[in-house]
Amino acid sequence: MELYRVLLVDDEEDIRVGISRKMDWASLGFALVGEAENGRDALELAEALEPDVVLTDIKMPFMDGLELCRILTERLPASKFVVFSGFDEFEYAKQAIRMNVSEYILKPINATELGTVLQKLKEQLDRERTQRQNVELLRTRYEETLPVLRELYYTHLLEGRIPPGQEEERAARLDIDLSGQAWVAALVYMDASPTRELRTLSVQQLLEENLNLDGCCSKVFLYGDSVAVLTSFQNLASVYEYIGVMNRVCSLAESYLGLTITVGVGTPCTELAGLPQSAEGARSALDYRRMVGAGRAIYIGDLEPDTGARLTFDENDERELSAAVKLGGEAEVRDEVDRLMARLHASGLPLAQCGLFFLELLTCLLKLTRGANLSPEEVFGIGFTGAVQVTDFASPEALGAWCLERCLRIQSSIRRQHTDTAGKTVERAKSYISEHYGQSDLSVERLCGYLHLSAAYFSTLFKRETGMSFTAYVTVVRMDAAAELLRNTEEKTYLIAQRCGYEDPNYFSYAFKRHFGMTPTKFRAG
Repeated sequence: MELYRVLLVDDEEDIRVGISRKMDWASLGFALVGEAENGRDALELAEALEPDVVLTDIKMPFMDGLELCRILTERLPASKFVVFSGFDEFEYAKQAIRMNVSEYILKPINATELGTVLQKLKEQLDRERTQRQNVELLRTRYEETLPVLRELYYTHLLEGRIPPGQEEERAARLDIDLSGQAWVAALVYMDASPTRELRTLSVQQLLEENLNLDGCCSKVFLYGDSVAVLTSFQNLASVYEYIGVMNRVCSLAESYLGLTITVGVGTPCTELAGLPQSAEGARSALDYRRMVGAGRAIYIGDLEPDTGARLTFDENDERELSAAVKLGGEAEVRDEVDRLMARLHASGLPLAQCGLFFLELLTCLLKLTRGANLSPEEVFGIGFTGAVQVTDFASPEALGAWCLERCLRIQSSIRRQHTDTAGKTVERAKSYISEHYGQSDLSVERLCGYLHLSAAYFSTLFKRETGMSFTAYVTVVRMDAAAELLRNTEEKTYLIAQRCGYEDPNYFSYAFKRHFGMTPTKFRAG
């Protein structure tokens, strides 16, 4: 098993040497990966090493151990902290507890005591690691959330949020039986009520208990603030028997619950990918309740016989295409366009009858164009007026190729903008550091407040763009400025330290020597 990483921090070298040599780190399950003689150095090391355990003295120059623990608790929340001190004072212990410190040890440090502490920490770290990795625990949690995952699956299925061809695979993973020759979606409508939640659960139970029809299997689930039913048929002719059963449930709701419910039933489809269209038909059927009467099942096939031939580009299509363009790669965009064109093919409609579908698709592309701050000409070509029509294309393949090219143009522009934005953000950060490095309170939090970014996002972005952490970069800027002042002025060292953001001239000299390999005095003399 991988050893846990330890960072040791103490300003007394003999203590660091003693601890590092006395402890049999490997046998305890640890590896000593770094040492520091003060809190500031330790903070910089911790950013790079990400230790599992930090052993630190309290009393140290430049930054004490409690301040170090306070900062690292925020930056490395999974790490454990052990502090030791030569001062048997209750106030230190109270502060240590507030800093999420695991153990508090008094000096002189006893190897046996420290070994016992490390053993306890290893057990705690092992438990936490096991909890994260324990397959049985994950399986148990999965089983506990399975009902929720199934309802989410049904919802996504009705809303077309599952990629075509993956419906059965995902159903199998959730142990859902959707076998059949046809499928239909039904939606329940109830008037608003202060007790709507209880009424909804009552209707759900009533449907589950009474949807008993040979050759049919129904899944009843909460959908929005109402109830939906997804039914598979072994025989397509069963749909009218199914509507009869739905009418009976509506009557039972009136008798048993005192509720008037209306059920909209969509047109059956022979592919699971057609369920969003069936659900849309169910919604349309509910729109007719004022005309044909509430308290019954309304079948859209009776009112709009050609409803199965409708093709729409809905909100889910817009969401999926927009996400592929903005967040995905070229492969994701191609897959999404292919999915849309597959639906167009499956409808069996000639292109001339897909005008609304194309108009809504074009509107989505125009929204993406505007959102990317592009002119229509950059995406659609010079002279574009918006007058393009679906009949301008010879085939669905030609339409798909045209759509793909526009999407990729928008995606390419968005990527360039993101790259440019990241570069500009880092340049703004560098400029801010250049202007404020002389202020001792310069921090990543203060800089992020100026940039209006989260510290976590900025730190990742800055390191990716510069190859350095914020702290390391500021140190380089300050050291370069100090070197320039030492070369070209006669100012005293403590004044140069202040001008470069160091309130403590001793720490400035220490940091300077660590950076350049010599003291400021020798640097100036040389």
